Amino acid sequence: MQSSYDERFERDMGCTEAEWLHWLPAALGDCALQRSGASLVVAIPPGQLTLRWAPLPPRVIALMRMPRLQVSFAFSGLDAAQRYAFMKRFDLYMQRGGG
Repeated sequence: MQSSYDERFERDMGCTEAEWLHWLPAALGDCALQRSGASLVVAIPPGQLTLRWAPLPPRVIALMRMPRLQVSFAFSGLDAAQRYAFMKRFDLYMQRGGG
């Protein structure tokens, strides 16, 4: 988790589009949303977040192939504290790990 989040940024996510869409509802919580193709507008009163995603070529490490999505985040109408509060939850729900 980061200490702050800009109004606009991009991430390289290690997942397929199907996985991304499966994880999103839990990560977004009770926020109202509207999907249109590979984009989503999330209502976060008093503002919103627009998410856009596109598949990237898989990351290849030796024999391992990891799917990737490029995801852009664009907040509007939210201050730094509101963006941080939203992303704190979002990042916790999107966190994947092994061990």
